Amino acid sequence: MPSVRQRSDPMRRSQTLFIMLTVMIDAMGIGLMVPVMPDLIREVRGGSLADAALWGGVLSTSFAIMQFLFSPIIGGLSDRYGRKPVLLTSLLVMAADYVVMALAGSIWLLLAGRVVGGITAATQSTASAYMADITAPEERTKNFGLIGAAFGAGFVLGPLIGGTLAEYGTRAPFWAAAVLASGNAVLGWIVVRETITKDRQRPFRLGRANPWGALKQLGKLPGVRQLLLVYFLYHVAFAVYPSVWAFFGQERFAWPPAMIGASLALFGLTMALVQAGLIRAVLIWFGERGTVVVGFAFAIVSYLLISLITSGTIVLALTPLAALAGIIPPALQGIMSRRVADNAQGELQGALTSATSLAMILSPLAMTATFATFTEAGAPIYLPGAPFMVACGLSVLGLILFLLRPRRPNVA
Repeated sequence: MPSVRQRSDPMRRSQTLFIMLTVMIDAMGIGLMVPVMPDLIREVRGGSLADAALWGGVLSTSFAIMQFLFSPIIGGLSDRYGRKPVLLTSLLVMAADYVVMALAGSIWLLLAGRVVGGITAATQSTASAYMADITAPEERTKNFGLIGAAFGAGFVLGPLIGGTLAEYGTRAPFWAAAVLASGNAVLGWIVVRETITKDRQRPFRLGRANPWGALKQLGKLPGVRQLLLVYFLYHVAFAVYPSVWAFFGQERFAWPPAMIGASLALFGLTMALVQAGLIRAVLIWFGERGTVVVGFAFAIVSYLLISLITSGTIVLALTPLAALAGIIPPALQGIMSRRVADNAQGELQGALTSATSLAMILSPLAMTATFATFTEAGAPIYLPGAPFMVACGLSVLGLILFLLRPRRPNVA
C-alpha cells in the first residue's frame, strides 16, 4: 500500500484543505460567541451587563482550560487509534454541542457547552500531527504555516460571522457553526486516509496523555525542553492582543467597539497572510533558525512601539509589523517535529497545543492586571501600553533562550 505522502497531489490538497478547515472551525469557536455573549447571557440569566461580563469570563476560561487539559489526551489517542476517527468524532460532537448551545435555556447549560466545546476544539494537536504525517520532514514548517493561517482566518471570521448573524438572533451563530462542523466531518470522511498503521501505533498511557505528563515526557528529549519554553513565552506575549486590546484601544485612542473589532480583524487577516505565504519566502532567506530570530525581532520592536505611541493611526499602520511575529510558531514546530520520532508527532503537537492553551489561561490574568495597575486612579505611572511592555520583555527572554539553546541532532 502506498504511503500517504506518495498519494496524488489532488488527494493531498483535499486532505490539507480538510485540516485547514478543521483548525479554522476550532479557532472560530473562540470568537463566535463574543458579539452575542452579553445579550445571550442576559437572555438566559437576566441581570446587569456587569453580571454578564463576569459570566462571560467564566465561559471563556472554561473553554481554554478544557483545551489545555485535553489537547495531549486527544493527541495521544490519535497516536494509538488513528487520526481519522479522532478528528471525525470531535467534529461530530462539536456540531452536536453547538446545537445544544443554540437551544440552551440556562447559564449552566451554556457553561456545559463551553466545557464540551473546549474539549472538541482541542483537535489542533491531531490536525497538526496528521499534517506532519502526510508531509515530508523538510516541508513540514511550510505546512504548519498553513495551519497557522487557518487559525488566523478563524480568528477573523469568528467575530465577523457572530456579529453578522446576531441580527437574526442570539442563537443564529451556533446553528451556523453546527452546519460548518457537520459539513467538514462529511468532507473528512471522504478525503482523509488513515496514516497510523499497526506498526506506527503507540500505547496510550494516561500518565503521558495529560498536559504535565506530555510536557514532562517531551522535555526529556535533548533540545526540546528549551524550545517548548520559548514556544510558551511567545504565546504568553502574543495573548496580550485578545486580552487587553479592547481596553487599550478605548483608553488610549477612545476607539468605539466597531473600530476595535475592525482593528482585530485587520490583525488576524495580516497574520493569516503572513503564515500562509510570507513565511515560505522567509524560510528560504533565513532558514528555520533565522526565521525564529527575525520573528522575535519584529515582536520586540512592535510591542515596544505600541506601548509608547499615542497615535491610533500609527498603531494601525504597525499592524503588519506586529503580525510578522506570526512566523515564529511554525518555524519552532518544524524544528521540534524533527527532534521527535514519527510515532510521537501526536504527542508533540498535543504538548504544543497545551502550552498555547496554558498561555491563554495565564496571560489574560497577568495582562489585564498590568493594564489596571497602570491606568487606575493613583497609578504610579499612567501607561495604558504597560501590558505590551510586558510582552516585549517576554519576547526578549524567549529570543535569548532560543539563541542560547544547545544544538542537537534531529531524530526524525
